Amino acid sequence: MQAPGGPNEDPSNDFPHGGWLVPLFDADMGAIMLDIFSRASAFLIGRGTYDIFSAHWPKVTDPGDLVAGKLNSLPKFVASNTRNDFTWNNSKQVADVLGELESIKSQFTGELQVHGSHGLAQTLIEHKLIEEYRLFVCPVALGQGKRLFHSFNSPAGLHLTGARSMRSGVIYSVYRPASAFKTGSFGFE
Repeated sequence: MQAPGGPNEDPSNDFPHGGWLVPLFDADMGAIMLDIFSRASAFLIGRGTYDIFSAHWPKVTDPGDLVAGKLNSLPKFVASNTRNDFTWNNSKQVADVLGELESIKSQFTGELQVHGSHGLAQTLIEHKLIEEYRLFVCPVALGQGKRLFHSFNSPAGLHLTGARSMRSGVIYSVYRPASAFKTGSFGFE
């Protein structure tokens, strides 16, 4: 999930493959992204993603651009323990995500969405606070970089609620947490 949009987006840990998603982004993926962003009432993002987004999206001023319109106008709650000054329109620090999440969610009737935000996602996954995963699985193997399901202490099952394949080879899948994680055996009893 590291630096999908460009070589300078997130070069941390000497990541050399920034922009890997760009050749795969087609009209199908664009339509799905528009659908996803149309549901947003607010965003919860990590500080690193805030820095990337706030350097780009305020420069997109086309009133017909739904993604830019949503990102530039809707509330943005920025998970950060090290910074409290966020100048991008309608941005606010959240120092205690676990303690404040329910209060933040209760303010909105639509979706509170997380985009990017590797570290924040790890925390939300570990504490089983994600209600729905919308994942793009791309036909590339990078071999390094930040991963969504990197490390967490308790495995979890997921229930597929929808999927779509694109001409680019990308698979879009929507999952909700399953009631239980199960194991089994193909061995003889």
